[in-house]
Amino acid sequence: MRLRLAGAVLLAAAAYYVYLPLPSGVSEPWKLMLLDALFRSFMRASDAAHTLGVCHRVHLLNRVVSWVEVIEARSSPTVNVTDSTLGGVPTRVFQPNGESRLRRGVIYFHGGGWALASGKMRSYDLLCRKMAEDLDAVIMSVDYRLAPEAVFPDQYHDAVAASRVFLSAELLQQYGIDPERLCVSGDSAGGNLAAAVAQELSLDNSLQVKFKAQALIYPVLQALDFHTPSYQQNQAVPILYRPYMARFWLQYLGADSSLEPVLLVNNHSALDERAISAATRSNLNWTALLPAERKKNFKPVVKEKGSPGVVGAVPGLIDVRAAPLLAEQEVLGKTPKAYVMTCEFDVLRDDGLMYGRRLRDAGVEVTSDHYEDGFHGCMVFANLPMMSSVGQRSMRNYIRWLDQNL
Repeated sequence: MRLRLAGAVLLAAAAYYVYLPLPSGVSEPWKLMLLDALFRSFMRASDAAHTLGVCHRVHLLNRVVSWVEVIEARSSPTVNVTDSTLGGVPTRVFQPNGESRLRRGVIYFHGGGWALASGKMRSYDLLCRKMAEDLDAVIMSVDYRLAPEAVFPDQYHDAVAASRVFLSAELLQQYGIDPERLCVSGDSAGGNLAAAVAQELSLDNSLQVKFKAQALIYPVLQALDFHTPSYQQNQAVPILYRPYMARFWLQYLGADSSLEPVLLVNNHSALDERAISAATRSNLNWTALLPAERKKNFKPVVKEKGSPGVVGAVPGLIDVRAAPLLAEQEVLGKTPKAYVMTCEFDVLRDDGLMYGRRLRDAGVEVTSDHYEDGFHGCMVFANLPMMSSVGQRSMRNYIRWLDQNL
């Protein structure tokens, strides 16, 4: 009897911990709750280890991820998988087997807040493997350096260096890649790097070969406004809570973590911050860039007086290499045609929607792919054990777009 009672109490406690009220319409809510409970547990354990001085919170998280997810390069009858480097940056290469012919090529940057994850994780390995098979394409998944050891612009420099080698005649010839059919892609923080690479290399007239397409999966693109409608609507929706995103930004930019409360209330971008020009503010003015159905009844949070000097201390906040949404129209207009995936239940939804709008306004052909039941990170949950319906649909549609546009 006591054993049953103890079991019932433990079960109730576990259910209480796992249960989280979610917006109606989110795909398979119980799976998301379980995923979030797991993620929250790891985050709390890492915070405790950090506070006790055992190790940096990011190191513990990455150790757990590596233990659970990272797998060795394993070839299959259809795809040859090897670990190599691009411009000195570790890279996993997926090359289809079969007859020799020119193939499409995609360079991919994984997500993880510029601090977590790896292209060697099972989820990314499976994604790139499927891309290689379905597209008959060479896929190169880049393991750029991570925070806290590396901070901006290190990750950006790794992405650019790897991309320059990817576009080189020597590499294209080595792997039999068609120079007319190349794409730069990534998800979340990797989508940020892909967008920044697309901007940088589109301006480089010394390059003989350039990208034909950019494919951005729920990208993070700015850190000046943490009160866009999607940040307000989804601030407590897993798996990317608003405070987590502020923390990731501060780690990436090498800034003091004590600034997190400042960012969360938009004090860093108050009108008395003279380092932010009117032109910069207009480039992320969601009241003008978002459609009415996304703005809903949310109101902008623009402080008259805030914490002036934050941008001077953290210049990456207005550096277009870190925040591609802030780029000028002339720069955006030179980038290749774009695919931008967004999810309704994601704090980063409006970053992607605004970027798509600004690209269109600059004359770029844009395909917007929005998932009304999607949540941040959903595409990498297209396989067991956390397979989700929206994950499968989003991966399928992403690969279909590449097939039709590359």
